[in-house]
Amino acid sequence: MEESVHSGDAAVVDVEGRLVAFVGDPLRPVFARSSMKPLQASVSMSLAAFEFSDREVAVMCASHNAEPVHVEAVRSLLDRAEVPEEDLRCPAVRPWDEETAIERPDPRRINSDCSGKHGGMLAACRAQGWPRDTYLRPDHPVQRSVLSGVLAAADLEAVEVGVDGCGVPVHGMPLASMALIFARLARPERLGRLENAARRATEAMRAEPYLVAGRGRPDTAIMEVAPSLVVKGGAEGLRCVALVGRGLGMALKIRDGSARASGPATIRLLELLEALDDRAIDRLAPFARPPVLGAGEPVGELVADFSLQRP
Repeated sequence: MEESVHSGDAAVVDVEGRLVAFVGDPLRPVFARSSMKPLQASVSMSLAAFEFSDREVAVMCASHNAEPVHVEAVRSLLDRAEVPEEDLRCPAVRPWDEETAIERPDPRRINSDCSGKHGGMLAACRAQGWPRDTYLRPDHPVQRSVLSGVLAAADLEAVEVGVDGCGVPVHGMPLASMALIFARLARPERLGRLENAARRATEAMRAEPYLVAGRGRPDTAIMEVAPSLVVKGGAEGLRCVALVGRGLGMALKIRDGSARASGPATIRLLELLEALDDRAIDRLAPFARPPVLGAGEPVGELVADFSLQRP
C-alpha cells in the first residue's frame, strides 16, 4: 500500500548554464536556504584573509548537528578571527543531534546549525572593520557582498530577497540557477574574484564532510562515499550538489518542503547521473530507502522512483 507521495523538481546544468537533464519544472522558483552556504562562505573568506583550517572552512559551509566536534570548530573559527561568541546573532537552540542534546540540552547560539556561516560573516566584518552588531541586515556591507556574489555566480540581474531561518538574507531564484551556482563551485575558475575562496570552500567540504552536517545526515554520508561530490542541503526540501569531476551542478526541491524525501531523491538522481558506484549505493541504502517503523521495527520504506528527462 502506497501511503504518502512527495513530488519534486530537479535541474542539472553545466558551467555555461545549459540544461543537461531535469525532472518536473527546472525553472521552479526556490529560496536558496542553507544550500547557498558554500558560496556565502566563499564571499566571507574573500573578505577575511585569515589562515582558516579545513575544519573551520567546512563548518563555515555547514548545517551542522552541534555535536562537540562542530561546536569546537565554530569556536576555533571565532578565535582565529578574534570575534567573541556573544557576537553571534543566530537563534539559540538545542543541538540537532539527539545524543548531544541529552548531554548538552541548554539552547545556545553556537548550537545553531548556521553558527559557522555566521562566524564566517563576522570574520569578514572583523577584517573589514565593518559593524558586527548589524551584520544580519540586507543593507550591511557583508550582505551586499554576498548578494553581488550570488548574482554573478547565477548570471542573474536580480533575485528575490527574504529572511532565512537563522536571520540572514535568503535569495530566491529559479532551480536551474541554483544548479548553475553549484556547477561553478565545481569549476571555481568561472567565479572570478571568488575563485580561490570557492576552491578553498569545496576542498574543505570534501576533506571534512563530517563537519558539514554530522551523524545520520545525508550530506555527510554522500560525501564520505563519493569524495568527488560537494553536497549541501537546505530547508524546505532543497538539496544541491556539485559534481566536481564533471563540471555539473544539480539542484533538487521537494514541493511540499519535506526533508525526509530530499535525501532519497538526491541519491536517486545521482544514481541516474552515474555519479555513484555500486559500492557507494550499497553504503547509502539507509539514506536512499529509509525505513518506516512500527513499534521500532521496519514495516515499510520510503522509495524515490522517477526518471530523468533530457532537453
